[in-house]
Amino acid sequence: MNCIALIPARAESKRVPDKNIKVLAGHPLLAYAIAGAKQSGVFDQVLVSTNSERYAEIARQYGAWVPFLRPDEYAGDTSPDIQWVFHALEWLETEGYWYTCFSILRPVNPFRQPETIRRAWAAFQANAERVDSLRAVQVVTEHPAKMWRLRGTSSDMVPLLPFEFEDAPWHDNQYGRLPTVYVQNASLEIAKADVVLAMRRISGRAVMPFMTRGYEGFDINLPQDWTEAERLVATGEVTLPRIEQEAWREI
Repeated sequence: MNCIALIPARAESKRVPDKNIKVLAGHPLLAYAIAGAKQSGVFDQVLVSTNSERYAEIARQYGAWVPFLRPDEYAGDTSPDIQWVFHALEWLETEGYWYTCFSILRPVNPFRQPETIRRAWAAFQANAERVDSLRAVQVVTEHPAKMWRLRGTSSDMVPLLPFEFEDAPWHDNQYGRLPTVYVQNASLEIAKADVVLAMRRISGRAVMPFMTRGYEGFDINLPQDWTEAERLVATGEVTLPRIEQEAWREI
């Protein structure tokens, strides 16, 4: 099998403005995703999918391949991942490039290491005959059994998971009695390209878990996440992928 890294870097994020190129420890987040991918030795190519020529210029400086700009209709706040992934794979196939697999490496996770990628790739290869994809997960900190949803526009609510243990609803049970539940994080995904092209689904039907360790699944989505990332770097609690290029400076 051969694999290509796909790094999504759409412009105009709202909650943390321009977070994909926001500078952490001297380099934009995008640079750490590119560096980790290249240093892992897993990928034949590292491609950045962006709708911004400015982002593309930054990506190229740090050694990524940006052969096209993503159409704006695939780069909105609510655009599903399958749109930009399918666009990238279809472009590659049309241009004569073919990869058995691809991995999504999001810039919002600056603490994913090359070793993380190698570990996930080895796990996927070992199970490739029986699975369509691999997805990084971690144990939830807030159990869905304790979550509720409003019923229509009324003032009453119902449990998200309407299950019971011995006639006691899940939401009335102690955490220690509830089954372990995992949530996906921003570390990485690996999937077979032909599954996506045939089914238009990234996960396919058979999905295997990849258990992240420590801060491998850290995700910057909110301003407080950014503050925590800066603190972790400043205190030396985490290590960022090594950057060999000079720091990007916008002209």
